[in-house]
Amino acid sequence: MSIQSGHSAIEIIGPEQPESAAILSAQALQLVEELAQRFNGRRDELLQLRLERQAQIDAGKLPDFLAETAAIRRSDWQILGIPADLQDRRVEITGPVERKMVINALNADVKIFMADFEDSLAPAWDKVIQGQANLRDAINRHIDFTHPDSGKRYELRPDPAVLIARVRGLHLDEVHLNYQGQPIAGALVDFALYFYHNHQQLLANGSGPYFYIPKLQSHLEARWWAEVFAYTEERFGLQPGTIKATCLIETLPAVFEMDEILYELRNNIVGLNCGRWDYIFSYIKTLRNHPDRVLPDRQAVTMDKPFLNAYSRLLIKTCHRRGALAMGGMAAFIPAKDPAKQQAVLAKVHADKELEAKNGHDGTWIAHPGLADTAMAVMDQYLGESPNQMSVSRDQDAPITAAELLQPCAGEATEQGMRANIRIAVQYVEAWISGNGCVPIYGLMEDAATAEISRSSIWQWIKHGTHLDNGQLVTVALFEQMLQQELQVVREELGAERYDHGRFDEASELFRTLTSADQLTDFLTLPGYQVLTRQTVA
Repeated sequence: MSIQSGHSAIEIIGPEQPESAAILSAQALQLVEELAQRFNGRRDELLQLRLERQAQIDAGKLPDFLAETAAIRRSDWQILGIPADLQDRRVEITGPVERKMVINALNADVKIFMADFEDSLAPAWDKVIQGQANLRDAINRHIDFTHPDSGKRYELRPDPAVLIARVRGLHLDEVHLNYQGQPIAGALVDFALYFYHNHQQLLANGSGPYFYIPKLQSHLEARWWAEVFAYTEERFGLQPGTIKATCLIETLPAVFEMDEILYELRNNIVGLNCGRWDYIFSYIKTLRNHPDRVLPDRQAVTMDKPFLNAYSRLLIKTCHRRGALAMGGMAAFIPAKDPAKQQAVLAKVHADKELEAKNGHDGTWIAHPGLADTAMAVMDQYLGESPNQMSVSRDQDAPITAAELLQPCAGEATEQGMRANIRIAVQYVEAWISGNGCVPIYGLMEDAATAEISRSSIWQWIKHGTHLDNGQLVTVALFEQMLQQELQVVREELGAERYDHGRFDEASELFRTLTSADQLTDFLTLPGYQVLTRQTVA
C-alpha cells in the first residue's frame, strides 16, 4: 500500500498510522527531503568505503592509527563546549521509544534518558512514528499512559531527566520513506523528524536538540554528520553548535580515529561513549579472517580484559584532553526477584561501575531503573560534588598502542557458552522480527548488540576450527545439532503455547542461515528488517 504525501519527491509507503498526519507533516517532510537530497548519496559512498576498508583487513592489514591525520592527534585544540544540562551525566538510562518506557525512564533517578531508535528498537513503521510522537509529547510535558490490563496510570514527574535521542546507524534504511524512488537513510529520518518537531520546545525548556550517534567507523562519517548538523542549524537560523551529539565508539575501526572524530564534530560534539557490546561484536567482525584473534565465550569478555581496558582508558584520555565527556558502557543486568540473586546482580553492577569510575569515566549506562541507585552511589563516590571527572587526564599513562587495542583475549570457548549463545540469539531474533527490540533474557536486557555477539562468536568458531572445552570441534553440523536441541529447551522454558504461537521457526532459520554462512553478514538487523517490514511494504 502506498500513500501519497502530497509532497513531490517523498513517497510514504505502508499503512497510515494514528500519528502519521502530525509527524509526517508537509513541513517535516520538507526537511527530510532536503537532507535526503544533500546527504543520502554521500551516505551510500561512506558505506562503500567501509566495504573497501574491510577487504583490506580481510587480506591481512590490521587496523592502526592513521598516518595522514597525525597532525590532528598531535596538535592542541578543544571542542566548542558542553551545555549546562549535559555537564553532569553520571548515570544514563537507555531504552526504546515506547510510551511507558519513555515515562519510566524520564522519571528514573538518573541524569539522562537515551531514547533509542536504534539497537533496542525493532524499527517497524508503527513504532518509528509512535516513537516520534511519544518523544514530542514528553518534551511538551503532556505524556501519560494507562496500562490496558492493570489500569495503572503513568505520568511524567515535574523534573524529568534530560532527553537524548539515538538515531539509527548509517547502514539502516527506512523503507517506508522513499526519495526519488530510493529508501532514505534511517538516521536522516530519525534526526529530521525529532529535530523538526522538538528543537524549539527543547530550547524553550532550557535544553536543546541532543543526539547519540551510533556505529561510526571513521572520521569521514563524523564529517558527514557535522555537515548534516551545520546545514540544519543554518536552515533554521540557529547558532552554530546548537545541536549537540555524543558519539558511540563501538566499532574497532573508530577507536583508532577518536581524536579525528572529535575534531570533525568539534562544534557539535560533547563526548564519546564506550559502546562495549557492539565493540566486542565489531572486534569479531573486523578481525574475522584473523585466526589469532578468536574471542572466547561472551561471558568471559569483560571490561577488565586488556584490549577492552585499553579501549576505555584511551577514550578517557582522548576525550578529556579535548574538553569532551568520556561516557562508560552499559550494565545489561536487570533486577532479580530472588533476594540472593538480586544481591549478586547489584554486586556485579557495583564492580562494573567502579572499574569505569576508577578509570575516569564521567558517567555510565544502565538498562533498568532498578539499577539506578547502585550505579549512582558508585559514581557519586568518585565524582563527589564535581559534575564530571574531566580533571582525570590519564597523562601519566604510557601511550596505548595498536597492539594493545588488538590484543587477543584469553579464555575458553565452552559448550555451555555456545548453547547459551544459541538460546539467547534465537529468542532475541524472534522478538525482533515480531517488533520488540529490547528483551529480558536470563537476567540480562538483550538488544541487537548482544545478539550480534552471540551469533558472530559461533560463526567465528566454525570458521577457525575452534575446539570447545569438551574437545568438540565447532562445525556447522555441530551448530545445527545444538540449535535443534536448544530450541526444545527454549520451548520448555517458555511453554508450548508461547513457543508455538511465536515466530521461532522463522527466527531459528534466519539465525541458522547467518551463523552457518561462508561470509559473516555485517548486521543481523539487515535481513531481520526485511522480515520485519515484509507486510508493510508489500
